[in-house]
Amino acid sequence: MIVAEDSALLRQGVVRLLRDGGVDVVAETADADGLPELVAAERPDVVLLDIRMPPTHTDEGVRAAGAIRARCPGTGVLLLSQYVETSAAVGVMARDPRGFGYLLKDRVADAEELIDALKRVAAGESAVDPEIVARLLARRRADDTLGRLTPREHQVLALMAEGRSNEAITRRLRISGKTLETHIRSVFGKLELEPDLADHRRVLAVLTYLRG
Repeated sequence: MIVAEDSALLRQGVVRLLRDGGVDVVAETADADGLPELVAAERPDVVLLDIRMPPTHTDEGVRAAGAIRARCPGTGVLLLSQYVETSAAVGVMARDPRGFGYLLKDRVADAEELIDALKRVAAGESAVDPEIVARLLARRRADDTLGRLTPREHQVLALMAEGRSNEAITRRLRISGKTLETHIRSVFGKLELEPDLADHRRVLAVLTYLRG
């Protein structure tokens, strides 16, 4: 993987944490502009990328993420942010929801959680910070598409948005696998996500949730 973060102290700390956890970090950089070329050369499974990078510290990381996904569509991208900034991140995700993650920087200190998120993103799944999911859920409107969901279905979709597996969701909600499958089918139906081998309805459902 590649780590892109302009703070040398944070970048070095993350790289050491990942390597201590058995993650192969092939490169690190503070340059968002040159990152797509670096990714094309190194071909990592996933890139850990700060949303705000020099020179303006606004959306350089987001633009780099978009360029990476356009140039190397099989590469996972895990965005990091100091703040909850959903619109820019979801804009990148909308072009291809597979292999996308978005965590707050506070999570970096938890090596197990960070590495788990990286593995899920590298495998083409999603990994969204629980705090971001909670804030999105809190501001939902009752009249939008997601307003069709029951409270339990909202819980299921929120955990799916975090990137949790079915097994993890059943443990968290203390329900059976069969009951969970029923809830997931209902979520797909209410979000009008018809069966299609060309798409992953799970990530599309998550995308709908985040765009809400």
